[in-house]
Amino acid sequence: MILSVDELRFFYRNREVLNEIAFSIDAGEIVAILGPNGVGKTTLLKCLNRILTPRAGLVSLDGEDLYGLDMMEIARRVGYVPQRVETGRLTAFDAVLLGRRPHIGWDVTEKDLKIVDAIFRRLSMEHLRLAYIDQMSGGELQKVAIARSLVQEPKILLLDEPTSNLDLKNQVSILSTITHIVREHHIAAIMTMHDLNQALRFADRFIFLKGGRVHVHGGHDVVTPGVIEDVYGLPVIIGELGGVRCVVPSEPASEALKD
Repeated sequence: MILSVDELRFFYRNREVLNEIAFSIDAGEIVAILGPNGVGKTTLLKCLNRILTPRAGLVSLDGEDLYGLDMMEIARRVGYVPQRVETGRLTAFDAVLLGRRPHIGWDVTEKDLKIVDAIFRRLSMEHLRLAYIDQMSGGELQKVAIARSLVQEPKILLLDEPTSNLDLKNQVSILSTITHIVREHHIAAIMTMHDLNQALRFADRFIFLKGGRVHVHGGHDVVTPGVIEDVYGLPVIIGELGGVRCVVPSEPASEALKD
């Protein structure tokens, strides 16, 4: 078990956002955190990376208390990709190389450069190496952020809507690459997602949040029309196309907006 969360609670001032969150993730697994806007998905990821500190609960990383580790040690073990990536006057290569910072001693080594080069090739980003990130599209910037997290060589990846700025081809490419890296390097990934169909295609387990709590947690068997309607307030049909399960709203968008 790489990560374990037990009875986690988080408040913004006096408003409870997360209550009694509990789950665990093993090496080789991808977990999708699902739920409507404002339910606490991003907040939960930030608690798992010590960006935010919960009021109660325990987060264990490799059997150690996450909140007892210093930030550099967390950076060696946890790769984090936020929804919004800060830009600056850096080339994509330099921005990705910053992901090696937790592992760099006195200076950048040949190993560090080779790891960065390998990720650029793996994500088909060679053409962006010398491009400045403050001149990139949202999709290109997202790929740089994902590359930076991967060169950290983390035990666990935390990805906040990793495909939100990507076109369909790049969504499938990035999620396929993340899946291969998780399996190949025996690490784990937790992703917040809005696209249920991409989640069904790439995730092993699912956490549906509702009202700041875990409404349902489990494998593909928990992704049912009833659960989705409970969480999102929208009736759906789940079918299969080309051997892949798909979620389709069972009523027109105009009818859903009336509720």
